[in-house]
Amino acid sequence: MTTALHVTPVEGLPEIQSGDDLAGMLATAALDQGLADGDCLVVTSKVVSKAEGRLVPVADEGDKAHVVEAEAVRVLRRRGDLVITETAHGHVCANAGVDLSNAPDGCAVLLPEDPDRSARRIRDVLLGRGRRVAVVISDTFGRPWREGVVDVALGVAGLRAVVDLRGAPDAMGRELQVTEIAIADEVACAAELVMGKARSVPAAIVSGLDPAWLGDGSGRDLIRPPAEHLFR
Repeated sequence: MTTALHVTPVEGLPEIQSGDDLAGMLATAALDQGLADGDCLVVTSKVVSKAEGRLVPVADEGDKAHVVEAEAVRVLRRRGDLVITETAHGHVCANAGVDLSNAPDGCAVLLPEDPDRSARRIRDVLLGRGRRVAVVISDTFGRPWREGVVDVALGVAGLRAVVDLRGAPDAMGRELQVTEIAIADEVACAAELVMGKARSVPAAIVSGLDPAWLGDGSGRDLIRPPAEHLFR
């Protein structure tokens, strides 16, 4: 059981360009800032997408709308320029994750093609540098019926994305019936508090994780199966 967490921004990285060795750059910067076994490195999907060349040209809002339609496998709702979509990954989000913020002029950034694979690649490089850690690829999503946005985990490696507490006793000794904790999402949220949206800090180290949270996990573990949706 963890008793305290420490979150450290990974600073000093340059602007990421298509084709950059992002994993190597992150490994060097994170190790310089004390990345240790058992930590989790959280990386924004934006820099992953940039390094992987997930950029498309957009001249105006009309171009962006076409890109959103191309990235969506299903459109759930429309309100003006806002489109709530389902992506090929299974995420339900605004505008299929297509984003103009912190993007080169005239470009939009798409979500990584396979965030779990991206997380594994970064983790493999860190393993090669002698650190057994977890990696989370994060992005910012809105939430139904609640104001504001939070960061969530899109890709996961070396961390159990969901910890199932069903059957365990609560503090009063009662058996938990439905409690499943989205650990990867909570780690992503903690990291975002030191990364921010305008500080050019694309990664953070979360230390002090409960060792029981480490293990095999996937971003897809966090996507509720359609058959279990109450609102669809």
